[in-house]
Amino acid sequence: MRSEELFEQSKKYLVGGVNSPVRAMKPYPFFTKRGAGCRIFDEDGRSYIDYCLAYGPLILGHAYPRVVEAVKAQIENGSAYGTPTELELNFAKKVTQALPSAEMVRFVNTGTEATMGAIRLARGYTGKNKIIKIEGAFHGAHDYVLVKAGSGATTHGMPTSAGVPEDTTKNTIIVPFNDESAMENALKDEDIAALIIEPIIGNAGCIMPKDGYLKFLREATADNGTLLIFDEVITGFRLAYGGAQEHFGVLPDITTLGKILGGGLPIGAITASREIMENMAPLGKVYQAGTFNGNPLSMAAGLAALKALEDGSVYEKVNSLGDRMRKGLADITKDIGVESRIYGIASMFQMYLTGMDVVDYQTALKADKDTFLKLQQELLKNGVFFPPSQYECNFISYAHGEGEIDETLSKIEESLRSLP
Repeated sequence: MRSEELFEQSKKYLVGGVNSPVRAMKPYPFFTKRGAGCRIFDEDGRSYIDYCLAYGPLILGHAYPRVVEAVKAQIENGSAYGTPTELELNFAKKVTQALPSAEMVRFVNTGTEATMGAIRLARGYTGKNKIIKIEGAFHGAHDYVLVKAGSGATTHGMPTSAGVPEDTTKNTIIVPFNDESAMENALKDEDIAALIIEPIIGNAGCIMPKDGYLKFLREATADNGTLLIFDEVITGFRLAYGGAQEHFGVLPDITTLGKILGGGLPIGAITASREIMENMAPLGKVYQAGTFNGNPLSMAAGLAALKALEDGSVYEKVNSLGDRMRKGLADITKDIGVESRIYGIASMFQMYLTGMDVVDYQTALKADKDTFLKLQQELLKNGVFFPPSQYECNFISYAHGEGEIDETLSKIEESLRSLP
């Protein structure tokens, strides 16, 4: 098999044969040759209905024509200049028009860069040192947020990764999701610069906020003089054109964006009010810079993607397909007698193999991840690609249709019935 051969070669040159740990699969990952619409095609000629979608960016599907044309047109004029462009200006205008809380933008290159810069901005603006992070949430691979929780309801974080000094995370406090009491207790500390939170925990599957929880966070942080950072790298332009903050009607102080914003190219962004953003260099004392910040290829792709999303028709379709998928999963697992909890919203979904309601990271960990991986492997054999983890989210694109959803549900039922 070509993928197996390529993996054996890759192990000699790439760590673990991959460039990001989540891409690792047993016995080996398939190697993708191309993507088109809602499908990807591997080096062995097999196709898969894709619900990974590059872990979220491709709400329009693979190789969306308008995005492809925009990138082709731009590359002929160059890929990087090191100077401002009109594209940056036009794109920034588009972002501030879309996001209810945004008045100014700093474009960066990844979601990791965006969250790192947002935390620095919050500290610089408030003059405070500590941050609160939700247990099980992922905000990129930088030191301040590579933290796991202890056994208490509210704990100071210990590094999750080797190479992160404990002193780096001593100012990071971990609080369980959906736990208002624990959050109130954490916010008693007067040195909290910011609470950073995914409005929906999309890197522990798809954990939904309880009714009123986000509004509670908005009020509690405001009362404490703490900035509220919404990490909308996943939910931005996914739940609605204005992101989770539009959908839930809760406005954060700072928002981080990525994934969909770039139309499939690398991107990140930090947005906030003018008052907060002007604390960044070159106007303020909070330093953030990058050679490829606002690079014209990502600007062109992102601008094309946002133009395709702004009239709302994409959301009407993908949200309907999301409802169809979630209902189908619930019906199938009930009929077969598989203990599960189906969660999601709009075009996001996940099936937890558990009989327990999933409300936070600890309850998510009780799901049967081993059986889920067996299911994922069976689905691959049947031409359906779910991310290889119980703790990742699945996504639906504009390129999917009812036929693909129904075919997928049939394959899921077949795969579940085949498991021992």
